[in-house]
Amino acid sequence: MVTRQQTGKLKPQTPWSPKLNNVTASFSVPSCYTQAVKDPNWRDAMIQELNALIQAGTWKFVPRDKAQNIVGCKWVFRVKQKSNGSIDRYKACLVAKGYH
Repeated sequence: MVTRQQTGKLKPQTPWSPKLNNVTASFSVPSCYTQAVKDPNWRDAMIQELNALIQAGTWKFVPRDKAQNIVGCKWVFRVKQKSNGSIDRYKACLVAKGYH
């Protein structure tokens, strides 16, 4: 049996990851709603997400019942890239805070 120490490979190799270039380094992903709302690209992404949720019938507005707990939500932001590293689109997801 040949061990990793005998072959000289002490750590498993990490999978390939694309290197950062000038295009990928030029954008920043917001960490909260107040940062995202200042950029029109992120605002458009949030509007698209809300429209998709409404069209899919995921949720609807109802009056609050004082006896029920309310589950909060938060925005998660990602930048989708093409294979060459350029920006494909801005993606915003509204997710429930399941830990509450």
